[in-house]
Amino acid sequence: MMASKAPAVLINPIAEEVLNGLSAHSKSLPPKLFYDAAGSDLFDQITETPEYYPTRTERSILSDYAAEMISQAGANITLVELGAGSASKTQVLIKALLRRQLRADFYPVDVSSSALQGALTTLNGHFPRLRVSPIVADYTHRIPDLSALPGRKLVLFIGSSIGNFEPDEAMAFLQSVHESLAHGDALLIGFDLIKDADVLHAAYNDAQGVTAAFNKNILAHINRELGANFDLNFFEHVAFWSKRKSRIEMHLKSTRSQEVRIKDLNRSFHFANGERIHTENSYKFNANSIARLLRRSGFKLEMTWTDTQGWFCEALARA
Repeated sequence: MMASKAPAVLINPIAEEVLNGLSAHSKSLPPKLFYDAAGSDLFDQITETPEYYPTRTERSILSDYAAEMISQAGANITLVELGAGSASKTQVLIKALLRRQLRADFYPVDVSSSALQGALTTLNGHFPRLRVSPIVADYTHRIPDLSALPGRKLVLFIGSSIGNFEPDEAMAFLQSVHESLAHGDALLIGFDLIKDADVLHAAYNDAQGVTAAFNKNILAHINRELGANFDLNFFEHVAFWSKRKSRIEMHLKSTRSQEVRIKDLNRSFHFANGERIHTENSYKFNANSIARLLRRSGFKLEMTWTDTQGWFCEALARA
C-alpha cells in the first residue's frame, strides 16, 4: 500500500490567496496585494494625479465641514479610525475636536505598524493635547471591541474604502462595526458617488499611467514574495465603468498565451491571450444605496455632507 503524499504547507501568508485566485476558472487576486511598500507609494502618486478626484474632493469636504461633523457626533468624543494609515486627512477633524474639548483620545487602527508609528510621531508633534494609542489589527477580519474604549466614540472610515467590498461583505463589515459600538456611538464614513462615466473612466486610467503601474505592481509583489516570473510587459491594465453593477472594475489582461511559474507554490499557471485577472472593484453609491446599506447594517443615518459637484459624500450614522 502506497503512503499518501502530504499536502504542501503554504507558509507565506499570501500564498493560499494567490493559489486560490489563480486556480479559479475566472482568475482573480485580492486587492490587499496592491499594498506592499512599492504599491503604497504608487497609490500616493495616484492621489496626486489630475484625474483622481476622490482624495482631494473628500479633503475639501472635511475642511469645509469638520466643525459641523464633530458637533453632530456629540460631546466628550473619543476618535477611532479604521484603516488610519498616516492619518493625514484625519488631522482636520482632530483640530475641530480639540477646539471643542480640552483633551481627546485617538485610537488609529491599521494592519501596518510602521504606518501607525509614523502617524503617532506626527500627531504627537502637532497635537500635545491629543493622546494617541495605536491598535495594530486587520480590521477587515476582526473589529476590536470598541465599546470598551472610554467615552462616546466617533469611528472614522473615511476615504472610499467601503466601495472595495462586495455588497454583502460591506454590510457584514458594517454590522461588525455596529456590534462593536455602544448605544449612541457614531460612524463617519466616506462614499464615492455615481457620476459621469467619463470622469470615472479617467480617474482609473490616468494619462501618466500611474494607475496602470499600480495595478501591475500586484504581479511584481507576487514575483518578490513568492518567486514568480510574471513579465509585466505581457500584461495590460484594464479599467472600466459597469453601470449595471455600479462599479469600476480593474483587471490585468494577458497580451499573449503564456505560462507563469510561481516557485513557492510549485505551480505553473497558463494564461490565454486576452485572459484577464480581476484585481479590484470600486463600487459607487447614491443617496438611496447609502441609506439602505447603513440601515441594513443597524445604523441610523443622521446627516450627510457633499462637495459642490456632488462627487463624494461623508455620512454620519448613529449606533
